[in-house]
Amino acid sequence: MTPEMVIDIGQEAGMVAVMIAGPILLTGLTIGVLVGMIQAATQIQEMTLTFIPKLLGVFFALSVFGHWMLATLTHYIIDLWQSIPAMIG
Repeated sequence: MTPEMVIDIGQEAGMVAVMIAGPILLTGLTIGVLVGMIQAATQIQEMTLTFIPKLLGVFFALSVFGHWMLATLTHYIIDLWQSIPAMIG
């Protein structure tokens, strides 16, 4: 196993992690910005007002993207597992 192979595996793992976390993080970010703008416009600075919409948005994103996220992770792990003999030999 060469250092280049380790770097490639690390890069692939990082890309898969970003792809899996992306929909959830973008949903939370978008809802947080929208609620923040509403709070700034109405001057209501209650911190608990952002929690429930973000929580519901993340659950919604998980229900929509959950199957794709699991399939992406499973596909990556299977490919990595099947490439072990080529890496060793």
